[in-house]
Amino acid sequence: MNARQLEIFRAIMRFGSLTAAANALAVSQPAVSKVLHHLESQLGYRLFERIGGRLTPTAEAHLLYGDADRVFREIEVLKDLARTIGERKVGLLRIGASPPVTFSVLPKALAAFQQSHPTVKVQLHALPKREIVEQLLIGDIDLGLTLSTIQAPTVKSEILSSVGLVVVMLKTDPLADRQVVTAADLIGRPLISYGSDASDVGIPMDEAFEAAGAPRHIAIQISSSIAAAPLVQQGLGVALVDGIVDWRQFEGLIALPFVPALMMNFAISTNSARPVSRFYRPLLNSLRGHVRAT
Repeated sequence: MNARQLEIFRAIMRFGSLTAAANALAVSQPAVSKVLHHLESQLGYRLFERIGGRLTPTAEAHLLYGDADRVFREIEVLKDLARTIGERKVGLLRIGASPPVTFSVLPKALAAFQQSHPTVKVQLHALPKREIVEQLLIGDIDLGLTLSTIQAPTVKSEILSSVGLVVVMLKTDPLADRQVVTAADLIGRPLISYGSDASDVGIPMDEAFEAAGAPRHIAIQISSSIAAAPLVQQGLGVALVDGIVDWRQFEGLIALPFVPALMMNFAISTNSARPVSRFYRPLLNSLRGHVRAT
């Protein structure tokens, strides 16, 4: 039973005659009769009998009708969904974002995006960069947001903003009254920071400390800056991390610029080997607008 046969069978059951079904479907009565005859031939049994001049459903027709009606309604729902998707009223956008981006720029950008795309479903995955790359390559996400560009086959990255490093400390720290903090200021202090292999800034941080007269000694190595907040709050050290996070949201903390200025690249990435989501551009515009505003 194909969709057209299902539609005609349902109409005959609902309206009680071939003529009424034909009128409801805006087709000719012979066309309805032909489809019904073909359907009965395929099934191998009669669905309707003429009794007293009226078309009467057989027991088999009654058995089929409940499920046939349900399936037809589901098809109609699917048609409506397909039409709505075609009109770009609904859709899906899958985002992989590093935790610092998730806790900073992305929420406000998503709020602006959803004002103009309220029916778009967003799937947000807060992931380390390595997993963002993997999911981009296999197609589990539509775009990635990271604090460094992704170097991988078929991955295309666009830098949205440069983000300077900051030193996060307690407001009671002796350095808290400074305008900036240098590498020399941090020598001998327990340091919470990225490893030397960190993209963009790992080696430059090491070089800044070497120039100040001592190697960069990391007391607690982290892969995501957001992890530094509770560590600094517990007095475990000062953190040399990205400045994309608004560190003022964490009680008792202050963030000061690090000198020499070292920059990370806030980037958006897609897989050029796969179709780009039609919602990529609107989200990109929202991100750009928020970056400009901040």
